[in-house]
Amino acid sequence: MIQSMTGYGKTVVEYNGKKIHVELKSLNSKALDMTARVAPIYREKEMEIRQMVQQGLERGKVDILVWVEKDNASSASFINIEMAKEYKKQLEQMQQALSLPEPADWYTTLLRMPDVMSHVEIEELTDEEWTVVRKSVEDAITELVAFRKQEGLALAAKFREKISNIESYMKAIDPFEKERTEKIRQRIVEAMEQKIGVDYDKNRLEQEMIYYIEKLDISEEKQRLANHLSYFLQTMEDGHGQGKKLGFIAQEMGREINTTGSKSNQAEMQNIVVKMKDELEQIKEQVLNVL
Repeated sequence: MIQSMTGYGKTVVEYNGKKIHVELKSLNSKALDMTARVAPIYREKEMEIRQMVQQGLERGKVDILVWVEKDNASSASFINIEMAKEYKKQLEQMQQALSLPEPADWYTTLLRMPDVMSHVEIEELTDEEWTVVRKSVEDAITELVAFRKQEGLALAAKFREKISNIESYMKAIDPFEKERTEKIRQRIVEAMEQKIGVDYDKNRLEQEMIYYIEKLDISEEKQRLANHLSYFLQTMEDGHGQGKKLGFIAQEMGREINTTGSKSNQAEMQNIVVKMKDELEQIKEQVLNVL
C-alpha cells in the first residue's frame, strides 16, 4: 500500500536525571532532504543519526530534533566557595588599604562577583547513554513510518473515490456521444440541401461524413483512459515508493481527458469533461504527497 511523505514521530526517554527528546517531522519532497538540530552532547553522533534516518525513510523533507530537558537538581547553579573566599580576602585588603567601610551585606556582594555563581559542566557522552539515544531515534523513525502508513491509507481512499468519479463521468458521456454523431450527420445534410441548394454525390458525402465523424470519435481516448485508471489503482497496490510513477500515470490520464475535451463539440460533453479535469487535478495535488 502507498505511504504519505507527511509524517511525525516523537519519543521521550528518561536517563540519569534528564529527559531526552527526539522529534522527526517530514513533508513532501522530490528527494530525501534532512535538516538536523542536535544537542551539543550528541553532536558527535549527528552523522550516525542522519544515516539512521536515511535508512528508514526514502524520500521527504525531514526535520530532525534531538534535545535534552534536565531536572532542577541537575540544572541548578552552584556556588564556587573557593572563589568567594578569594574575593572576600581581596575586598578586605582593599577595605584596609583605602579605609573603606565594611560591606553591609557580604552575601549580596560576593554573589555578584564574576563566576561565583556558575554552572560550569562538561558533559561526555557515554556508550550507555548513546545506546539509549540511538534506541529513541529508532523508535521515532518507526513511529513516523507508522504515521506515513496511516496517511497513505487515507490517500488511497481519496484516490479510489476520484478514480471512481472519473469512471462515472466517462460512462456519462456515452449517450451524448451517440446523439452527437447523428446530429453532425443531420447538420451536414441540411446544409447541403437547404443552404447550398445544389446536387451532390450522396456516396461521396457519406464517405466524407464517415471520415469527419471518425476524426471526432473518442472511443480510443476512452479506452486508454480506462486503462490508465485501472493501472493507477493497480500501482497503488504495489506498495510504497510509487509516488513518481503515479504522477506519470496521472499525466497520461490528463492527456486523454484533454483530447476528449478537444473533440467534444457538444456542451453537455464538455461540461462532463470539465468535471473529469477537476477530479484529476485533485489527484495530481495529492500525488505530490505520495512516497
